[in-house]
Amino acid sequence: MVAAREIAREIGGDQVATVGSFKLDPGLVNVIPGEARLTLDLRHTDEERLKEAESRIRSRVSELVESEACMSEWRQLARFEPVAFDPRVVDLVEHTARDRNHTTRRISSGAGHDAQMMSRLCPTGMIFVPSHRGISHNPAEHTDDSDLAAGANVLLHTLVALAREEEI
Repeated sequence: MVAAREIAREIGGDQVATVGSFKLDPGLVNVIPGEARLTLDLRHTDEERLKEAESRIRSRVSELVESEACMSEWRQLARFEPVAFDPRVVDLVEHTARDRNHTTRRISSGAGHDAQMMSRLCPTGMIFVPSHRGISHNPAEHTDDSDLAAGANVLLHTLVALAREEEI
């Protein structure tokens, strides 16, 4: 886990490394674990940097396995190449939001949203709304009704503008 964090920081930019689950077996306070399982999610907006992170993580784990005389096993759960959304759609979303006096900020989302898959088929962009304390994809997530309505309104007006264009 520490190596993943260090490598993500060294690569920098949009590189993230998230350990989303961690389980020790037998999981007792006074027993040295015989097994540790974790999930590691690596994301970057640039495919080459993502491959670099993956390679460096595997190398570091190999070093640890050798120095600690233990074993490791990898299982890939999913792997998606980063995608860039259509600049015209992204510009239109931003323009539509600003026209309605909403604060805008362009962000890179490494999240595996439907838009990531749809971008291979058609021009795509995303609209994010704020969640309290930045908590997302979690039971504690909460977004004010007014922010949800604002996001839906931006979506509506963006879709209307796209429908009126002859070609995007």
